[in-house]
Amino acid sequence: MPKKEHELEHTIQSTETLIKASAISGILAAVVLISAILPMEYGIDPLDIGKTLGLIPLSAEVLTVQDSLLEQAPEFREDSVAIEVPGGKGLEYKFYIAEGNTIRYAWDSAEQELFFDFHGEPEGDTSGYFESYTVSTSNKVRGSMTASFSGSHGWYWKNESLSSVTVTLKTEGTYKIIGIK
Repeated sequence: MPKKEHELEHTIQSTETLIKASAISGILAAVVLISAILPMEYGIDPLDIGKTLGLIPLSAEVLTVQDSLLEQAPEFREDSVAIEVPGGKGLEYKFYIAEGNTIRYAWDSAEQELFFDFHGEPEGDTSGYFESYTVSTSNKVRGSMTASFSGSHGWYWKNESLSSVTVTLKTEGTYKIIGIK
């Protein structure tokens, strides 16, 4: 039968050729794994090739970054706390929240209204800068906030009455509790 113009001609490889190519590929992959990937990613250098090529310092950087991220990434949590604000005084209650993480909150001071400032201070800032999210007077507030920067975020409550007031604060999200400042 004559070959048609649109038909392609291709060579079919023998089973022996395919097995040889697979074996060579496997050996090459093992060499790359032992000489580059293990030293660079995990600091494992059985042949000292990673040390010779200068790949071991890279593994230390990778592990340091991974450890740092694990330390900074708290797990989701739910908390409830009763905070006593003395009569005629004010206090702050703070959380460490990393940039992009969200906290949902609800606080209640029974019938007694308190002046409050919900605000955040960037991590490492020494200028005294802070950003207020809400400044008002109320006895009950609920909401959520996604941190636009890493740092301490929380409330300043001022009790203008003569007797102490208990604020019940419920929170959930990804944060670390700093507490009363």
